[in-house]
Amino acid sequence: MPLVPEYQAMLEALAAEPGPSIPEMSPEEARALYRMMRPLNADLTVGEVIERSVPGPAGEVPLRIYRPQAPGPHPLLAYFHGGGWVIGDLDTADAACRDLCETAGCVVASVDYRLAPEHRFPAAVDDCYAALEWVCGHAEELGGNGRLAVAGESAGGNLAAVLCLKARDEAGPKIDFQLLLYPVVDHDLSRPSYVDNSAGYILETATMRWFWEHYCPDPAGRSHPHASPLRATDHGELPPALVMTAEFDPLRDEGNLYAETLAAAGTPAEAVCCDGLVHDFFATAQQFETSRAPFKAACAALRKALR
Repeated sequence: MPLVPEYQAMLEALAAEPGPSIPEMSPEEARALYRMMRPLNADLTVGEVIERSVPGPAGEVPLRIYRPQAPGPHPLLAYFHGGGWVIGDLDTADAACRDLCETAGCVVASVDYRLAPEHRFPAAVDDCYAALEWVCGHAEELGGNGRLAVAGESAGGNLAAVLCLKARDEAGPKIDFQLLLYPVVDHDLSRPSYVDNSAGYILETATMRWFWEHYCPDPAGRSHPHASPLRATDHGELPPALVMTAEFDPLRDEGNLYAETLAAAGTPAEAVCCDGLVHDFFATAQQFETSRAPFKAACAALRKALR
């Protein structure tokens, strides 16, 4: 189907604004731009927000923990922000985490993992896994009910998928569900969705190349399953998954293929490709009904999987 009108208007407005593209920026400039694109939304109230840090492999890892207004206990959701492992932080994920907390009825622990190029692969994986272990080990303190999910957008979806592989292979935390939102799961930039949606739809092929070059400069290292989880040799015995992709997104094909690969290996997995939408559509889940519908579907899937 064609691009939905809300995004058509937004993209036309963005195209009319002069300025460099992300691959032409420094990481610091790109981070500032992303914070403008995903601002804080103080109108989204939750029961409680707690800022704390937990031990990580190279120092403390900051977390922002959101508790619902309804009395608990609740399922726990470890959340990993997007931004190509280079941009993004607790603030850019804040609105989505607040909304997930109340709409899905979860205690959400948002993880502020180290970013590239200052900290390259596998620093983000190591930080997120340490945070996941802490969340699992402190479930009662957090108000958990014994159920645990992981979720993430884009590069955060990559990290969520990788943590499921790592937890299985290393007898780590028991994860009950993985919600992968337009995830990066492979470093191959030649699939049809990379060609068809190479420019003009929020995330561009050149930007993904820029992200990979910052995150994992060694091309051979990008094939490691903790960088490209699609390339793992075994996708069986992993948590059930919902993989949500967007029609006008370079990452569409790899996300859909990841769900197919999980299912072929015996892991329950569903792929939902959102027609007419672009990458990062959770960023407009409070503004556009066309984005709100898949957001609510994701929350319903979390509720069903974790009840």
